[in-house]
Amino acid sequence: MADSPTNPYAQAGVDTAAGDLAVELMKASVRATHGPEVLGGVGGFAGMFDASALLGYRRPLLASSTDGVGTKVAIAQAIDKHDTIGQDLVGMVVDDIVVVGAKPLFMTDYIACGKVVPERIAAIVRGIAEACSATGTALVGGETAEHPGLLGPRDYDVAGAATGVVEADALLGAHLVQDGDAVIALGSSGLHSNGYSLVRHIVANAGIGYGDNAADLGSTWGEALLEPTRLYTTPLLKLIETLPGAVHSLSHVTGGGIAANLARVLPQGSWAEVDRSTWTPSPVFRVLADIAGTPIVDTEGTWNLGIGFLAVVAAEQKDAAVAAIGAQGIAAWQVATVHTGSRPEGHFEEGAKGVDGGAVRLVGAYADGAK
Repeated sequence: MADSPTNPYAQAGVDTAAGDLAVELMKASVRATHGPEVLGGVGGFAGMFDASALLGYRRPLLASSTDGVGTKVAIAQAIDKHDTIGQDLVGMVVDDIVVVGAKPLFMTDYIACGKVVPERIAAIVRGIAEACSATGTALVGGETAEHPGLLGPRDYDVAGAATGVVEADALLGAHLVQDGDAVIALGSSGLHSNGYSLVRHIVANAGIGYGDNAADLGSTWGEALLEPTRLYTTPLLKLIETLPGAVHSLSHVTGGGIAANLARVLPQGSWAEVDRSTWTPSPVFRVLADIAGTPIVDTEGTWNLGIGFLAVVAAEQKDAAVAAIGAQGIAAWQVATVHTGSRPEGHFEEGAKGVDGGAVRLVGAYADGAK
């Protein structure tokens, strides 16, 4: 169904009827994320969440986050596969909230596109809704905007924002970290949603098509590179609940890599050396680095290299934390110890994102000998 050809807005390239159809197609998946706290239906001007849910808190702190998926969407567009990008968005947004120990409450999304293709928009939103359900987040609203002339007919970008809540005296962060704390790594599912400008540059320079078979990865290149971001919110909230007081700070390994993101959640004056020998970077990272002819250590400031999250936990609870995370199907292992004494000479990452935190560097060689 399309707008009448005499409609000047349609003549300018905006199909409002297609937008309405997209909303109809996404309604069921969005409603599936709604609990009794969500008021109103899909399509309102504002999403509403019953704040009386916070009355049981002594001093509730609201946590918020906003982000997008980045240039990973270009690969989704290239192979016309859009059902996993939504999980990437929730991973980038909601998993930032759990860093402070907050439970997510609700999320909104925004999709800008050159042309509304209802089935494509519905697939994106369905992915967002399914990931929201997996993290206990209500998808209370969103917006799809058609921008002909600014974006091509196949182009789109996605962004979102979420709000969560944490009890003030349960807030996680650098203020809880102590000398001797263990740094536990949680395995990633692959590239997640960072460093795709480098990925696309490597693939393009090598003359690789996204439909080509990636023998070392067991799929086509497009499928391998669209592996969705692992969601950590539910497992981490369970860890916090299972081991009260054990988790001191959390770090989401996104843009900037392992060292820079860990430094952000350590206190000033502290330092840690992440031991590369404790893991082997996931195959996708090694394959891409080999194709580019780049030492894998040179990508440490761009890719997560197999670690999606880091948990700084009390030393006496480190084994229990590793076991608790592993029981939820996520590989976990100790990669470092936090120190507060004088640190070794040499370069450490510190001051990332403007945070005056600790200092971190990666040391040693990877378990498979990759350099």
